[in-house]
Amino acid sequence: MVLAEKYRPRTLDAILGQPHLLGPGAPLRALIEADALPHLFLYGPPGCGKTTLARVIATELDRPFYEFNATSLKIDDLRKLFKQYAQALQKPLIFIDEVHRLSKTQQEVLLPFMEQQAALIIGASTENPYYTMTAAIRSRSHLFELRSLDADTLAGLLETVLAREAITLEEEAHAYLIDSSGGDVRAMLNLLESASHVADPITLEILKAIRPQAVRSGSSEADSHYDLTSAMIKSIRGSDIDAGIYYLARLIAGGEPPEFLARRLAILASEDIGNANPNALNLAASTLTIVQNIGYPEARIPLAQLVVYLASSPKSNSSYRAINAALRVIDEGKIDPVPAHIKTHAKTYRYPHDHGGWVAQSYVGEEHRYYAPAGIGFEKKLDEWLAAIRREP
Repeated sequence: MVLAEKYRPRTLDAILGQPHLLGPGAPLRALIEADALPHLFLYGPPGCGKTTLARVIATELDRPFYEFNATSLKIDDLRKLFKQYAQALQKPLIFIDEVHRLSKTQQEVLLPFMEQQAALIIGASTENPYYTMTAAIRSRSHLFELRSLDADTLAGLLETVLAREAITLEEEAHAYLIDSSGGDVRAMLNLLESASHVADPITLEILKAIRPQAVRSGSSEADSHYDLTSAMIKSIRGSDIDAGIYYLARLIAGGEPPEFLARRLAILASEDIGNANPNALNLAASTLTIVQNIGYPEARIPLAQLVVYLASSPKSNSSYRAINAALRVIDEGKIDPVPAHIKTHAKTYRYPHDHGGWVAQSYVGEEHRYYAPAGIGFEKKLDEWLAAIRREP
């Protein structure tokens, strides 16, 4: 038997490395144990246990289990399955891997059955499926992130496998097997199994001959996903081009999806640059569209261009601070009624175009100052336009 399958966990307690989801009192475990699980989508790096978790859930809930891959999923197969269980008391669990690849048509077919609870749908992906699923699907499901396994967790499993399978490893080979697997338990066990057919004891040279390079665990391992993304954003905000490019390269080398990187950079373009250089947001939007269509390796080029442009742009967070200030006022319960003269069909509304483009009148009951421009870059030109519109000296 293949080691990765032989040592696949069969119970919740046997699943490794997901205490934030499956530890005592963790939300996902509580939902499973209460048999109150909604449709859900799991995402995380390869070999972290997404498929295993779906199978264990089916066992825990005593549901028929059907496994599909979105790349080969046929709509007719789904319809037949739903029809088969239409009158059944125990509804099936349908697991769809690579769920981010579902077409809009396939999602539309799933939607009514999700709504009717005709089956429990669990999707899995190495990418965050939130951005590829329709709003209707998202509103009927929960999203949970699984984390790659750390070195200590891999080492513990490895010791168990070595003892039970009577496999011996030289010390350097032991370290390489763990370190080069990048948190992917399947990659570790597959390499171990292949090497065990070549030599005993297994040497470092044997492992490197089979897998010369480490599996890229991606920036999702441990906290590096968040740390590297944060470092890239802060470097660009601080106008350090080289640091921004370096962290972008780290994220790309780690397998971070280009769409995720482009989205984060688009947020930065608005939050940290804003109207100091409005074209930054245009370039970010264009980059997001481009990388969605070309993917790696070419996507690295427009991403790098965008990082250089954003780092070089003047910075202002005036719009970001303005919307936050307005939301704070609303959260505090300070809700101003709309003045009567600007309501729909108001008779006393003064049309600015009839007064040379601007006329003094109130647009909100209580005046608040939310927007405080920094007067940086193009923002300064906007201030000048506004002053001219209002005929201010």
